[in-house]
Amino acid sequence: MTAMPRAERVEMTSLSTADEPSRLPRVVVIGAGFGGLAAATGLKKAPVAVTVIDKRNYHLFQPLLYQVATAALSPADIATPIRAILRGQTNAEVLLAKVADIDKERREVVLEDRRVPYDYLIVATGARHAYFGHDEWERFAPGLKKIDDATELRRRILLAFEQAEIAAEEAERRRLLTFVVIGGGPTGVEMAGAIAELAKMALARDFRHIDPRQARILLIEAGPRILTAFPPKLSEKAERALSRLGVEVRTGTPVTACDEDGVQLGEERIPSRCIIWGAGVAASPAAKWLDAERDRAGRVMVEPDLTLPGHPEIFVIGDTAHALDAEGKPLPGVAPVAKQQGKYVAKLIQARLADRPAPGPFRYRNLGNMATIGRRAAVADFGWLRVNGRFAWLLWGLVHIYFLIGFRNRVAVLLDWLWAYLTFQRGARLITGPNT
Repeated sequence: MTAMPRAERVEMTSLSTADEPSRLPRVVVIGAGFGGLAAATGLKKAPVAVTVIDKRNYHLFQPLLYQVATAALSPADIATPIRAILRGQTNAEVLLAKVADIDKERREVVLEDRRVPYDYLIVATGARHAYFGHDEWERFAPGLKKIDDATELRRRILLAFEQAEIAAEEAERRRLLTFVVIGGGPTGVEMAGAIAELAKMALARDFRHIDPRQARILLIEAGPRILTAFPPKLSEKAERALSRLGVEVRTGTPVTACDEDGVQLGEERIPSRCIIWGAGVAASPAAKWLDAERDRAGRVMVEPDLTLPGHPEIFVIGDTAHALDAEGKPLPGVAPVAKQQGKYVAKLIQARLADRPAPGPFRYRNLGNMATIGRRAAVADFGWLRVNGRFAWLLWGLVHIYFLIGFRNRVAVLLDWLWAYLTFQRGARLITGPNT
């Protein structure tokens, strides 16, 4: 987002200390994702005034977003209003607004119509899709980062079956029933498996002129194997589980072109009307707002304590930060990293306020990686324990239900999953938005 000219900034309203109920140190958190909320709630008992700024009014449980896209869950099942989460935190307020810039000299966050001063700033703005220099592909191959993405993909997937039902030409029908998922990480693997289950189970008997079970689902990965964050043996087992669902896995095959009629894999052309992108992410514009050094993905280079170099009052966490593990490797952009970083920053701020020794450099505690591959199949790597199959699938389900925010969401997801398991049906098969 383009920074606003200085001349315009001077005229904007500033939320000064006179506007606040106290003179407590002001902690501003940009972004109410996993990291931002962990930081905000970690300061619940601290003598500070917390302001959480987000352009959406809800916190999204992104790991289950693909289930909204494949009609297994409704958006409300995996999203919770930010105000409801922070309702009981008396030292916190929520602003629904878009950030335009950050003024480091004046220590103010610049919104579209006002400025918000801070004593400490926590930037946790997440990530967006990255198309490796081919941004024109986005309109043909949407990614999956927010609820709007999920409902749009759900529309495209379900509409493909409906249009295939009335297609006059066999070639067009085959094109409509070919689904291409680009990217063999957890998102791509889970998405491909979910589409296969949708086609071969949930929709199997709902049409009269097509057989949804004949749908072709391809998972395209440029690297040598899928799920590269997992041990090779678990990657192999995941690939076999996808194959049993009827998913064609192509590894070592980069996409060279993408348009409304399909994808190009070198010399091979695959006609498709539904392409889904899960191959890469890039950080938010935070590095630009902060005028900070960044890596190739746009993530801000941070100190070992997650502060911006030269600005100990500014913290950058989650997908927005380029932080290193104990071996000097960049930390992955996953929810556990963001949550642990948010809690760490909250403790560090409290230590400073109490004039206590600050905790040492941030160290990520890797509790494991998990990915599900359709019904009753998953892989899980806890380091000391590596499992796959039904047991891993049960663990995956329990972990995700546990980490959902709110009792209602946990019950709703559990009941939806139980219904789908017993009946093979999906209750959120709604086509919304324009049909063209």
